Amino acid sequence: MKIACFLYPNFTSADLINPVTVWQFVPGVQFEFIAAEKGPVATDTGLAFVATHSYADASPDPDVVFVPGGAKPTIDALGDAALLDAIARLSRDAKWVASVCTGSLVLGAAGLLRGYRAACHWYPRQWLTKFGATPSDDRVVIDRNRATGGGVTAGMDFALRLVAEWGGESAGRLIELIVEYAPEPPFNTGRPELADEATLSAARQIMAAEFSEAAVDQAGQRLSMSTRTGAAVSA
Repeated sequence: MKIACFLYPNFTSADLINPVTVWQFVPGVQFEFIAAEKGPVATDTGLAFVATHSYADASPDPDVVFVPGGAKPTIDALGDAALLDAIARLSRDAKWVASVCTGSLVLGAAGLLRGYRAACHWYPRQWLTKFGATPSDDRVVIDRNRATGGGVTAGMDFALRLVAEWGGESAGRLIELIVEYAPEPPFNTGRPELADEATLSAARQIMAAEFSEAAVDQAGQRLSMSTRTGAAVSA
């Protein structure tokens, strides 16, 4: 199984680390880490991932295309035509097209979610409609060959669900045990419907400073005027 992971400046490192931590146990798995150029790509934490391939030399036939998310850097990525074109091109024949967190906005901007249900981080989730997708508040959404996870920590759930799709539930159970995935959130405020009003209000203020709906609108308008949607063939 060949998994093409797209990197762009200052994406959320956990969105990539969590799925890769799970998928490394899939027999025969091969990762390609793809960016505009080979070499280090900075993340939101200051950690850098090394792109092993550029858009130009990435394998043309990955089994899985995966896009991580982030905050403002991901919104900025919606205007990166070279990134969106590369994602759309490699997704054309991929068996699975996938994302975590706001990575689904990137898939949407690449023309790959029109007519699909999709998950996203709770704050900008409704903006998926600007790309013809149907937002879902499920932690993991699988709609035909599109697999999307909610915000950040959902990457672990998402990755395990895909393992089960690829190799059966027993494979998912095994890896869940190997990585000791048994979350116990200390405050139980990890979703808007669980948080108290003061916590939710504070979180919304922080998110509002990071996410620009106007930039998402522009990406949606560019998509409607482009031919990129030719790559988005429903499975």
